[in-house]
Amino acid sequence: MVTVSIPPDGKDWTWVLDAPCPECGIDTRTIGLAEVPAVLRRVAPAFGKVLARGDASRRRPAPAVWSPLEYACHARDVALLFDTRLRLMLTTTEPRFDDWDQDAAAVDGRYSEQGPARVAAELTDAVEVLAAAFEGVSPQDRGRAGYRSDGARFTVETLGRYLVHDLLHHVHDVTGDRADAVSP
Repeated sequence: MVTVSIPPDGKDWTWVLDAPCPECGIDTRTIGLAEVPAVLRRVAPAFGKVLARGDASRRRPAPAVWSPLEYACHARDVALLFDTRLRLMLTTTEPRFDDWDQDAAAVDGRYSEQGPARVAAELTDAVEVLAAAFEGVSPQDRGRAGYRSDGARFTVETLGRYLVHDLLHHVHDVTGDRADAVSP
């Protein structure tokens, strides 16, 4: 299957930590660290409904827009990446995160060729592991810091809020539902 390349997203989305997202409706300022696990656990079922359409989930709404399956693969990989980053923040003083090219990951991972049922199961597992990791964060660790390769600074708490936006925004991308309909 030959797919059209998706234009890279060069936006710095860290602004969602300070303002509501007009596209998906989520205001991360209203989400505390204690709510992150519950919100994360709503992501996989939302994608699961879309992926249950089987081959229909492979269809791109436009040539340069990911299909629901591709978004689900991305969400799975984001959950895995953020689990690694969270654990690094909890065990290392002010770690620097390796760069992650989401566009290269989509191509290298052959997102459009993966099985929807398998991706749904993998996303469920990845989100559950990550939710449990956030549940295990102690109050004294919520302010521990880590740095993205571009220098953006995150605390454990802002990493969780940033993550919630990323995943809920992609639920919005595939369902059209406002993200706040999926959050608590």
